[in-house]
Amino acid sequence: MTEAKLERHRWSGDSGQALIETAVTVSLFTLLLLGVAEFGRLAFAAIEVSNAASAGARYAAQSGAAADTTGIVNAAANDASNLAGLTTTSSYSCICSDGSSSTCSNSDCSTSHIEETVTVNTQVSFDPLVHVPGLPKTFTLKGQAVEKCLH
Repeated sequence: MTEAKLERHRWSGDSGQALIETAVTVSLFTLLLLGVAEFGRLAFAAIEVSNAASAGARYAAQSGAAADTTGIVNAAANDASNLAGLTTTSSYSCICSDGSSSTCSNSDCSTSHIEETVTVNTQVSFDPLVHVPGLPKTFTLKGQAVEKCLH
């Protein structure tokens, strides 16, 4: 090649194309990784909220105290200690093992035993690090667990 052709080839305009393609690719890849990380945080928080409800219900079932709302709330909070703002509510109902109704009083079931059912609901507001236009600024994550206990 002659020197004139070599010089024209060097300055033909393709020299910055690879740099621009790299910049666009790295930017898109970074956004993709950020989205995956945020989705992972959201999934982890959802699992924590669900597990907290299960921990509260297990506490009620194992202790035999479905009416112990303070203990249930503490068990749920201890299980999800890294979630700020966790809200826990619980309720319970009773039925006699023979199928008749019960008010949870020991005298309700004369020929059978009382079965308590406790329901624990947990909820937390999740605030993502990156706010995407068109998506909510916060997500409400909920968990629920139901356990049956013998009285």
